[in-house]
Amino acid sequence: MTKPTLVVALGGNALLKRGEPLEAEIQRKNIELAAKTIAGLTEQWRVVLVHGNGPQVGLLALQNSAYEKVTPYPLDILGAESQGMIGYMLQQALKNHLPQREVSVLLTQVEVCPSDPAFQHPTKYIGPVYEQAQAEALSAEKGWTFKADGLWFRRVVPSPQPQRIVERDAISALIARDHLVICNGGGGVPVVEKADGYHGIEAVIDKDLSAALLAQQIEADALLILTDADAVYLDWGTPSQRPLAQISPEQLNGMQFDAGSMGPKVAACSRFVERCNGIAGIGALADGAAILAGDKGTLIRQ
Repeated sequence: MTKPTLVVALGGNALLKRGEPLEAEIQRKNIELAAKTIAGLTEQWRVVLVHGNGPQVGLLALQNSAYEKVTPYPLDILGAESQGMIGYMLQQALKNHLPQREVSVLLTQVEVCPSDPAFQHPTKYIGPVYEQAQAEALSAEKGWTFKADGLWFRRVVPSPQPQRIVERDAISALIARDHLVICNGGGGVPVVEKADGYHGIEAVIDKDLSAALLAQQIEADALLILTDADAVYLDWGTPSQRPLAQISPEQLNGMQFDAGSMGPKVAACSRFVERCNGIAGIGALADGAAILAGDKGTLIRQ
């Protein structure tokens, strides 16, 4: 009997926690924890893994801008670099936990609309956190846009809506061969289609919306978003904050969440549940199976 299909979206901040140094070994340790959770999920599910890249693509942008003799590489190329970097570490860790399984990393392009209003209103956090004075200095030096992220400030870039996963057929073929597939890294490399084919564009696609689109297109049974928060909270950051346990998309529709962090996660899960009649969960990395069982985190269902 074929196992049900689960798309797991692993946050870049689950792999590199807020305020942690952007060190490879720290990422390896966090990825090892992620691999244990995901390997456990494969006992009940066919897993397709999508990962974020916010801290990592921001690091690449910083390294990129430090070499002044070369024009800085655009964000689509840096996104592709981050797919290779994070995908390799995830692939290796998962293969070590699941030596009998095929684990495949697929470089994935995701089509966006060049007229998407998101290009005029950047909201997607990338890179490390800064004190306000550091953020203001970098903004003046590099022309970057910063927004508050909790107690710190982070760079924000455009995050257009994903429209189509270019390599969807390849992903489906690998799933059919029982591969654990790592794809849509960082939300996918953002591309636009022109008369002569695909071209990269300056953006970082939200990996949660991309994961929800993938889940719809491959007709998955469940979507699980693992992040550095243990649940979705109402009134986050205030004395009255409270977690949401089990809730429907209809109930969520009237609630407001931050556009740069929890907002896309809630929107992605609600969209998937409404369109596919599956279940969707949001919560902490270590709680993966318990979230889908409705025992921890936030479970969204009709």
